[in-house]
Amino acid sequence: MTIQFVGGKIVKEYGYWDISRFFYNPENSVVIDQLYKAFAAGDVPAVLAAMDPGIVWNEAESNFYADGNPYIGPEAVLNGVFGRVLAEHEYFNLQDIELHDMTNNKVLATLRYDAKHNNGKTFNAQVAHLWTLNNGKITAFQQYVDTKKLYDVTGK
Repeated sequence: MTIQFVGGKIVKEYGYWDISRFFYNPENSVVIDQLYKAFAAGDVPAVLAAMDPGIVWNEAESNFYADGNPYIGPEAVLNGVFGRVLAEHEYFNLQDIELHDMTNNKVLATLRYDAKHNNGKTFNAQVAHLWTLNNGKITAFQQYVDTKKLYDVTGK
């Protein structure tokens, strides 16, 4: 049995079967799931609302959108990443999203980008997103993607 104390008082007792709640917050996956659903629906205001005002956003090294790393704040992410992605692609879909709760308020998402660049070339790339949250808001993002596939399609 594990006991959680606040101000010297017992506030919750955990049996061994639910000790994992001490290490990760399952609500974090709900926030990220809602973010991906909003993105798929084109609801950019909802996507930005999920972000902490001081979010630190990093695109994968060698990704051409990494030229602004780190993007600080939702507006920087909107202009430096989302706006460019939407302007440069006929479509850009996220597929096969699987969410994995992690410790330290992190959620790992494994997924694929399925997209068609404005030059007519398509790609389907393996991706991982590492999200960090605090009090229900996204405070950090790190992208990992097959940048060679992106380069082969875009030349940048």
